[in-house]
Amino acid sequence: MLEFREIAISDKERINKALEISDFMGCEYSFANNLAWRRLANSKIAFYKNFYICASFNDNTKPPCYILPAGRGDYREVIDEMRRHSESLGFPLVMFGLTDKTLPLLTELYPDQFTAELDRDNSDYIYLRSDLAELAGKKFHAKRNHLARFKELDYEYSPITEHDFDDCIYFLTEQYNSKNLIDHSFIAEQFAINTYFSHFEELGLKGGIIRIDGKICALTIGEHLNSETFCVHIEKADTSYNGIYAGINNLFVCSATEGHKYINREEDLGLEGLRKAKLSYNPAFILNKYEIVFK
Repeated sequence: MLEFREIAISDKERINKALEISDFMGCEYSFANNLAWRRLANSKIAFYKNFYICASFNDNTKPPCYILPAGRGDYREVIDEMRRHSESLGFPLVMFGLTDKTLPLLTELYPDQFTAELDRDNSDYIYLRSDLAELAGKKFHAKRNHLARFKELDYEYSPITEHDFDDCIYFLTEQYNSKNLIDHSFIAEQFAINTYFSHFEELGLKGGIIRIDGKICALTIGEHLNSETFCVHIEKADTSYNGIYAGINNLFVCSATEGHKYINREEDLGLEGLRKAKLSYNPAFILNKYEIVFK
């Protein structure tokens, strides 16, 4: 029987080896994300032979949700183990994060044994790096205007170093306090940010900040995700400055993501404003994700 436990920084090498083998593009296949966001849905991990499995156990009245395992081996064998584990808790197996590329694997192994539903709110936005760096063509006309307004500001951009950590945390705290929203998701995000900065170098993260008059007014953090994709985990900015989001987006992509074809800017969580903002950057495609429920 699978044994799930909390993820630890010491799991990095073993998990990254499995992730590298599978080379999945979804943002849930990131050791840094799994470590940082484990409080959001009470995520835990397990290993089965050469497979890595992450699952959320957020609500005892609902089935746990498992990702498709990453690694190498017999997928039928490991998924059967996941089914036994979920059924031992009194639930059918539920999986999330399946994509148009990975869904056929389950269809072949388990024909007519599960239902699949598109999870649009958790589907990732994938952009061409060249599009975000160059903002060329008519479709990016508005973004070029926003960037031009930003560049009229007297700003300083630099990569994040350990000397910036305290200022970054203070800036993010101010951003959250200004929203006057305290709920579980905000608390989980604070925990995630603290984790990112506590293990910044060890996690292989890259970050960028914009300072105006010596004060941080925008920051972003991301990492190499797979063989051709860079993933942006955090992007926050003080919108009192014109074009600030266009600025931090463009400067970070140009300075930190060389060698990648795609930029994964993660999901919109079904938030109307966030969806509009992500679509405005003309994604190359949406990485559709599906929730699978076995019968």
